[in-house]
Amino acid sequence: MKPALLKELQYITGKEYLFTDIEDRMTYSYDAAVLDPKIPCAVVMPGTDEELGKIVLLCNENNIPITVRGSGTNLSGGTIPEEKGIVLLTRRLNNIIEINEQDMYAVVQPGVVTAALAKAVEKIGLFYPPDPGSQAVSTLGGNVAENAGGLRGLKYGVTKDYIMGINFFDATGEYIKSGSKTVKCATGYNIAGLMAGSEGTLGIISEITLKLIPCPTCRTSMVAAYNSIEKASETVAAIIAGRIVPATLEILDNFTIRAVEDYSRAGLPVDAAALLLIEVDGHPAVVEEEGARVVTLCETMGASNIKVAANDQERDRIWSARRSALSALAKLKPTLVLEDATVPRSRIPDMVKALQQIAKDFQISIGTFGHAGDGNLHPTILTDKRDKKEWHRVELAIEQIFDKALEMGGTLSGEHGIGIAKVPFLKKETGFSSIEFSKRLRRALDPNGILNPGKITGV
Repeated sequence: MKPALLKELQYITGKEYLFTDIEDRMTYSYDAAVLDPKIPCAVVMPGTDEELGKIVLLCNENNIPITVRGSGTNLSGGTIPEEKGIVLLTRRLNNIIEINEQDMYAVVQPGVVTAALAKAVEKIGLFYPPDPGSQAVSTLGGNVAENAGGLRGLKYGVTKDYIMGINFFDATGEYIKSGSKTVKCATGYNIAGLMAGSEGTLGIISEITLKLIPCPTCRTSMVAAYNSIEKASETVAAIIAGRIVPATLEILDNFTIRAVEDYSRAGLPVDAAALLLIEVDGHPAVVEEEGARVVTLCETMGASNIKVAANDQERDRIWSARRSALSALAKLKPTLVLEDATVPRSRIPDMVKALQQIAKDFQISIGTFGHAGDGNLHPTILTDKRDKKEWHRVELAIEQIFDKALEMGGTLSGEHGIGIAKVPFLKKETGFSSIEFSKRLRRALDPNGILNPGKITGV
């Protein structure tokens, strides 16, 4: 980057918020995906909307690519920058601007950590349900950009279901307002909805208005152990078919159970072939009735043991253990590939069988866990990328996982996004015309192609 442009960036943010040393730039050259890093020309950290707008305008005038980054926890390469571009950090844009109890919404900047908002609204009896596994560090701007889901997606939906409005800067530096603080809003195009899952390719978020709901008054959690993962996956389908919608319905295979127990010492039954972790919430009478029905269904479908949490401490231990699954598996091999191919809920048993067969066919280790209740499994491949022969088998296995999901009427990604990693496979799901439509949309809104190039559409 030309020294004059670096000087202008420094003038906008202040010297302490422009990073050009190679060590700093390397820090922001990769994310949680297993992809090659790209070192940006500079890293900037604006602290106000005014600074944010000036940076976008400067970059557009000089054809400098911008990749926005929250905490870099995304798993599809969405925050891997361009070598000729800059990384824009949202760390200083971290204010909860408003929590409105009466109308039940919150207004936040993009750098607010997800768990921080959840805790803040819980203190006043409100609830922000989206809970990605990375919620302790991931930011709300990143959640919107990737349309993040989480454990409670089955009952409560994902990030897009809570977006009431988004204000952002377009590629030319113009400030765009969308949505409203009202329950209903039919004013023009649903621009806020378009921004959800756009991975920073359509605009740079400055403010988000999020819907809140009342906290559930009662919860009950349980762990059901099975002698086969097939029985566990069939129970998932039976619960949904029984018209019961738990707040959370998670599955762990034996490989994952053992890794999690070694990591967390939560008291999980390591001899179980699979576990279902289930939570029902709502009105106490409903929780009592549905909880009893779930226990009965689990027993009918072959659960060898069912343990209901006796108190909040036991409940928290169950979910803390589940949230540690990724960290636990990551300790076992040098390279971890976490996928999120998703199928219709009724096809969960078929997808579980397919994953077992793929592991055998390609002679690789796959730990399977995830949000079984909404069809979003996380087959986690443990490998060592330095072993070229094994890595080739891993790449073939990933393609097979995607193919199987699509054959079952599923999708390439339930919550991780497309980024760079899944661009080569997108045509299999959406077709050529859909990709071309997306490219035309991007060219119209970002004619100079500065907003996170290469993501989603490959341009």
